[in-house]
Amino acid sequence: MNILVLCTGNSARSILLESILNHYGSDRITAYSAGSDPSGKVHPQSRVLLGQQGYDTRTARSKSWDEFEHPEAPVMDVVITVCGSAAAETCPIWPGAPVRAHWGVADPAAAAKPDWETAFQTAYDILLERALALLDLPIETMSRADLTAHLNRIGKMI
Repeated sequence: MNILVLCTGNSARSILLESILNHYGSDRITAYSAGSDPSGKVHPQSRVLLGQQGYDTRTARSKSWDEFEHPEAPVMDVVITVCGSAAAETCPIWPGAPVRAHWGVADPAAAAKPDWETAFQTAYDILLERALALLDLPIETMSRADLTAHLNRIGKMI
């Protein structure tokens, strides 16, 4: 199953969830992340936190969702937005008409530098809980309607 995680800047929350899903769901999910207005760099605290958690961040990069509109791009089964502004934006029409859900999380990159560690850890913890809840489901055999309902329920988890 291919999952695209979207956020406006693609530097923090979407990078975190992409890493979590690829790590814990590696035998079932391939996750990607992108932004509508990418910052062009992964937030340094994203790299610090993911490194502390044992994730490989060498290939993490901030990129535009335009990369996933091309015919040669992987077809997405699910698109998850993780920030309020991306949820409100008009997203492109993705090939294959993937299931869409919103898992909004406060932007840790908006925190003052002295608060980065706490802000990023909080965002990571929320996204990890949601990702693990998703991976507990038989997502490969669920109907679109059931998958949508579960994704929406998971998005409301604190």
